Amino acid sequence: MTTEGSSPPLPVECDVEYPERSSRLLIFFKWLLVVPHIIVLYAVGAVAGLFTVIAWFAILFSGRYPKGLFDFSVGTLRWMARVNAYMLLLRDEYPPFSLR
Repeated sequence: MTTEGSSPPLPVECDVEYPERSSRLLIFFKWLLVVPHIIVLYAVGAVAGLFTVIAWFAILFSGRYPKGLFDFSVGTLRWMARVNAYMLLLRDEYPPFSLR
């Protein structure tokens, strides 16, 4: 229960550290560098969509979200968030091709 004037803590938090210095030359090439991520994430996203349907049925019949499917979905969302932060110039480090 919250008191008047305060809000409950948010369940999700996204922290992006402020880069002290960004490479000016790299800004021009980021759109080209992110293309491989977009291609791979398109395929991974399609698999994640299929896994979401499978997970829906698993939840419907067993009442539990299968751990492997959950980890894959979370990893896909993390990877997408890292690529978006890089593409939107919030991060200067090139994102890894990883679900972790």
